[in-house]
Amino acid sequence: MPLSRLLNSFRVRLVLLLAVLLVLTVSVQYYVNLRAVRSNTQFIVEQQQAIMAGVALGVNSLSSGEYLDEMREEVKSPLFGDRADRVQNVLIVDDAGSIKDSLDKNQTPRQNPDGSIQYINVKDIGLPPLKSAVELPEFNVELPQGMRLASVTATMDQPAFYFPVDTTKGRRYIIVVLGSANNLAATLKEQSRRSLLSTLAVLLFMTFLTALVVWRFTRPIKSLSTGARKVAAGDFSFRVPTSERSDEMGELTELFNDMTTKLARTRELEAQLYNAEKAVVVSRLASAIAHEIRNPLNYINLTLDHLRASFAPADPQKQEKFESLTSQLKTEVARINQRITEFLNYSRPPKLEFRRLDVGELARDALRTVQVQASENHIETKVEELGGAQSISADAESLRSALTNLVINSLQAIDGEGGRILITVSGEAGSRVRIDVEDTGRGIKADDISKIFEPYYSTKETGTGLGLAIVRKAIDDHHGTISVKSKEGEGTTFTITLPVSETPAIAGG
Repeated sequence: MPLSRLLNSFRVRLVLLLAVLLVLTVSVQYYVNLRAVRSNTQFIVEQQQAIMAGVALGVNSLSSGEYLDEMREEVKSPLFGDRADRVQNVLIVDDAGSIKDSLDKNQTPRQNPDGSIQYINVKDIGLPPLKSAVELPEFNVELPQGMRLASVTATMDQPAFYFPVDTTKGRRYIIVVLGSANNLAATLKEQSRRSLLSTLAVLLFMTFLTALVVWRFTRPIKSLSTGARKVAAGDFSFRVPTSERSDEMGELTELFNDMTTKLARTRELEAQLYNAEKAVVVSRLASAIAHEIRNPLNYINLTLDHLRASFAPADPQKQEKFESLTSQLKTEVARINQRITEFLNYSRPPKLEFRRLDVGELARDALRTVQVQASENHIETKVEELGGAQSISADAESLRSALTNLVINSLQAIDGEGGRILITVSGEAGSRVRIDVEDTGRGIKADDISKIFEPYYSTKETGTGLGLAIVRKAIDDHHGTISVKSKEGEGTTFTITLPVSETPAIAGG
């Protein structure tokens, strides 16, 4: 596998990121521990210096006979200054526990009025537990009362150390009390706090990076999940954003989009095959109807002509009635013939004769077919032409048949008396004409809207399910579009858009 492709792999990059995070964590911990070791080493060195300085000061005081506070001024060491936090106090104690000398003036011997010396006992000053300054075995040393040994594991808030010195006047104990800055427990606590903060900072940084990686990784998964739901619901137009990824997720996204495109194409082919199968069935049905019904219809039509010519009543009033009835019968026979022709034309290639037509006049012709029934039911019919008359190049019979079907459907959708059928004709950007057929009928259920243009699908008990299928075919033959908006109980609007100019491919037949 090429190196560039290997580095583009999300798994490889995730492993590299985890390795970097591991190295970063170990490095930070190593650096923090190294600083702690250095700090502890420095602390131990400074503590030893402070102890040795205090012991040296005490030894010098014993050998020279000077008082400690006087010697502190002479030494001028920063360890013994008034504000020094290294050596807080140095005491010299005898075997009886009396303080012979101290840096603290409140603990130095006092002269009584009678000239005697008053010593302060070490047990009266609350001396902290002691440790040997030179690692002497404490259990073999007997200390004066008030000097307590600290346990090996004890942590002292104020560390204190003693150093025994044998003099001509007996044993003396030099006690060095260090300041709080030399408290090992406090130092270790501060180091633990810093280590904890450093570890917490690294963990927070790692959590942020991990969250970023997880979010970046799961974002396309969420998009794929959304896409899968939409595709499962039948929406094959949805595409998952690719975001120019070159790893496995980018490849999966491209494959998903490619699959969706192929599924959409397959669905289109299935729909075309389904419509083709239905067209074959309709063609066979239409041929059978034409063969079985047109001959009797022709006979009925010829008989009506014979009746009108030979048996018309002499009475003018009856003749008018006779003429009206026979004309109505011939009209119905012609309508049946027209329906048979539509059945035949639905499955045959169109043979259209294009000529210039007034769309408003076609709409009025369509309304005339239902004018009588509409008037009887007090249904208003109207044609509105917005922006003046509109003309298009179209086949008159095919377009009139489509409009007539829509008008008849609108009339049948209006229950009872009252209501309105409105046809609105308007121009669209100069190159197309829009025709809206609107009614105030019962409307179409939401579940039925997507199926109403399918052959043999009908919401009427006596419908053939070919009316709107024929309408759509006629509009498609004119390179137009048809859509429907409806709300149950409020009415329906069919919208047709047609090109103004004749389409050469259709015109050529």
